[in-house]
Amino acid sequence: MRAFISALLSWLAGRLRSRAELELEVIALRHQLAVLRRQRPGRPRLSALDRLLWTWLYRVWPRCLNILVLVKPATVVQWHRQGFRLYWRWRSRSGRPSVDREDRDLIRQMNSANPLWAAPRIHGELKLGIGVGQATVAKYMVRRVGTPLPKWRIFLHNATCQNPYFWKAVSLLYSAKRANSPPIRGRISRELRG
Repeated sequence: MRAFISALLSWLAGRLRSRAELELEVIALRHQLAVLRRQRPGRPRLSALDRLLWTWLYRVWPRCLNILVLVKPATVVQWHRQGFRLYWRWRSRSGRPSVDREDRDLIRQMNSANPLWAAPRIHGELKLGIGVGQATVAKYMVRRVGTPLPKWRIFLHNATCQNPYFWKAVSLLYSAKRANSPPIRGRISRELRG
């Protein structure tokens, strides 16, 4: 009795649907039957054309998920998304334009000549003539081996060249720290005056 009532209700629903929707449903049902007929008993194996047909049906008629028997509706949605990703990967296969050899050499030359400059500084210098981004500049910069340049050593070198009393003050401060002596501000100024 239930089978008769469900058949009657599906017949009534079919009379209310459009002809195109009925034809799509017939295509879907016939395709499922064809897949089942060509397979041996067990789990049905779907070819790439079967998946293509199901994704096309889902794109044209999303309610085809209601009549699926062979595969889960989530699987068809997943196939559709994969196809969408593949299409856009194919569409954008050319990628970004490459940077000219002269520009790459200029970036490396600027980096070698100014080792303390990072990518933002070099990019700022190149903004006017060369249209490359900061990430591209960082990509083509010379890679440093080991640690970066020691900034403290550069400071000490500059300080000793400009001020001959610098080492005397540093040694006094260091000795005072080691001896745990009281503040030596006056002592340093007296010794520096000489």
